[in-house]
Amino acid sequence: MTVAPPNSPRPKPPRVTGLPHLWAAAGYSCAGLRRLWQEAAFRHIVLALLLGFGLLAIAGAEMTDYAILLILFFCLIATEALNTAVECIVDHLAPDWAAFARDAKDLGSLATMCLLCANGVFLGAVLLRSFVGE
Repeated sequence: MTVAPPNSPRPKPPRVTGLPHLWAAAGYSCAGLRRLWQEAAFRHIVLALLLGFGLLAIAGAEMTDYAILLILFFCLIATEALNTAVECIVDHLAPDWAAFARDAKDLGSLATMCLLCANGVFLGAVLLRSFVGE
């Protein structure tokens, strides 16, 4: 019996459809969440969400404010996941320094920063509305 060397190509698994596909997709998403948890930036985002909810509670925010913040944070988490995916691919394709790798990582970082700013602007607006008045 021969053993395949590590990192050798494996055959593509059979296509899963129907209800088993939903379970498989949920499993892939959970695996992605476990991978993303390894990133300090993601853990900071989770802490920021908790802080944001705390600030909304102090401000006496409405339920729609909580919903909007949660939606913005889901968008931020999705962007951070895509940014991490880009970084993984780039690190694989360009283990040494390359201009395309730098640009790809910088653009992913910009996307994440834009959503961080959107979250901050929203929280700031809610806090201003609550403490300064409408």
